Amino acid sequence: MTTSLIAPPTDAELDATFGPLYARIAEGAVARERDRELAHEPIALLKEAGFTALRVPRELGGGGVTLRQFFRQLIALAAADSNIPQALRVHVNFVEDQRLANTTAGDEWLRAVVDGTVVGNAITEPGAGSVGGYATALTKDSADGYRLNGTKFYSTGTLYADQILVAADLDGERVGVLVDAHAEGVEKVDDWNGFGQRLTASGTTVFTDVAVPADRLLGAGYGAPGATYATSYLQLVQLAGLAGIAQRATDDTVAWVQARTRTFSHAAADLQRHDPLVQQVIGRLSSAAWAAKQSVLAVADVLDRALADRRVHEDLVPEAELAAAHAQLAVIDLVLKATSDLFEVGGASIVDADLRLDRHWRNARTLAVHNPAIQKARAVGDLLLNGADLPYAWNAGSRTENVR
Repeated sequence: MTTSLIAPPTDAELDATFGPLYARIAEGAVARERDRELAHEPIALLKEAGFTALRVPRELGGGGVTLRQFFRQLIALAAADSNIPQALRVHVNFVEDQRLANTTAGDEWLRAVVDGTVVGNAITEPGAGSVGGYATALTKDSADGYRLNGTKFYSTGTLYADQILVAADLDGERVGVLVDAHAEGVEKVDDWNGFGQRLTASGTTVFTDVAVPADRLLGAGYGAPGATYATSYLQLVQLAGLAGIAQRATDDTVAWVQARTRTFSHAAADLQRHDPLVQQVIGRLSSAAWAAKQSVLAVADVLDRALADRRVHEDLVPEAELAAAHAQLAVIDLVLKATSDLFEVGGASIVDADLRLDRHWRNARTLAVHNPAIQKARAVGDLLLNGADLPYAWNAGSRTENVR
């Protein structure tokens, strides 16, 4: 892999490197949506350009960018195709984990990322889920290895991945383990059936007696108790996706109105682009996109401080978590309204299926259900009223004992 990001990059340099690539990815976004064509080519292009290694330190061959710079680029990528940042969500968090580990093994994985390795995930489980612990089991097989068995769904990004980060149970403890995506006994199924974010490769993954070397055991797995920076980081990736959707919705609507020659007999102008009511809608769309972006970057600034010098500053983790929670509750409402209101600029022709303008609302709505906003709002209220801790890495699944 080649990269031009050896010297400390500026925002202008990053834009010059990745802007044309985002434009190329955007050109194929509607066709991929229409044909349900997974984004293998865009992700390959991003790897080649060094995007997937932007947070790897420069001395290890990566981009060495700040979190603010990274999330600025992630928003721009989401504006091109919002499926892709979500598909890379666990990958970028894995990179951050290895960056913060500051170990020889972690640095080796960072070099592997520079060489093109992409990491997917297999965390969420059906039925009882992970509320009481993971059913997916890692068992000792020999002095230097384990066997992995279990079924996961919502395995976002795994069909694009070289390695899969799996949450499993090891003798009653939640652990994370890294599995070769092409190992014998790994079955990946493209059965994600959501009405939005259709190309995130969020399908089922089945592990049947998969051999796992001892050095692939990474330590405590997702859902382990205690505060963690990862909850706010992973949430911020989703919010960057929403901010990008708002920008693309604005751009698409502007382009549609500018090309429009039809109007209404009772409209205020001969052309819709001169109609003050249409102009008002465009202004609101643009404002929503701007506010969503600034919210994401504000949280990124807090995380930059919390993760400075390749270590977690524990005293800043609660601030980052609360900042991400506040941003989530604001950004979701902004973007869902904007992606619905855009249809006010036109008549029946704006809902033509070939335009796929509905994808913006569908994608935003799908992103917004991750870490449900009603539960986050309640948690923030409980914090402010009663001093309760935020939930951090919460788990999903049945809380009843008898699950079918």
